[in-house]
Amino acid sequence: MPKKKTEQDHILLAQKQLVEAALPHVMFDGWSDTTFKAAVKDSGVDEGLAAQTCPRGAVDLALGFHRLGDEAMVDALNSADLSDMRFRDKISKAVELRIRVVADEKEAVRRGVTLFALPQNAGEGAQALWSTTDKIWTALGDTSEDVNWYTKRATLSAVYSSTILFWLGDDSEDFANTWAFLDRRIDNVMQFETVKAKLKNNPLGKMVSGLFDNIRKPSTCAPDDLPGKKMTS
Repeated sequence: MPKKKTEQDHILLAQKQLVEAALPHVMFDGWSDTTFKAAVKDSGVDEGLAAQTCPRGAVDLALGFHRLGDEAMVDALNSADLSDMRFRDKISKAVELRIRVVADEKEAVRRGVTLFALPQNAGEGAQALWSTTDKIWTALGDTSEDVNWYTKRATLSAVYSSTILFWLGDDSEDFANTWAFLDRRIDNVMQFETVKAKLKNNPLGKMVSGLFDNIRKPSTCAPDDLPGKKMTS
């Protein structure tokens, strides 16, 4: 017997319909109120449901576009054969897949970056970025806890965001320059982790290794204040 759809299911479906209707308008009007109104009209979604689905209008519409990209990436990751890959290559592949699923909507991504660069939307943009990296680590089977949970996602957030910005300006065939850039960024992270591991194995380096941890360890807010992580009692 098929599972009965919940109110949330209807809201997510409406959001998907609105996003799909909005994309042709984003190229000209960005993620704006004009685009949102056009999406409501073109999608046929009831205005009341549209307001419930995207109470902040264009901002929620852009977040919906980002969420759909994350979902498509997870589906692609789950379908890919990563068994023979090194873990650093799995991470690289995940970031590549996340970009490829929106490769045909490059202008929509560009306009989204502009939208979430605005001070009033920066918090929402940071949460969306964090959610993407969390989904990557989760899909790849990450079981880390405590500080490692945060540092992995913070590090990948930096890699992913810089790669997106590079990709937006990349006109090389099949984005070859972007994938080369991504590999360099991940190599830099791996070199950092290698140095850190060597320090931990060296009694004279333990103090320095501890400094690395403190640099990346959240210190000004409680775990519950950080985006994405649900703490259990």
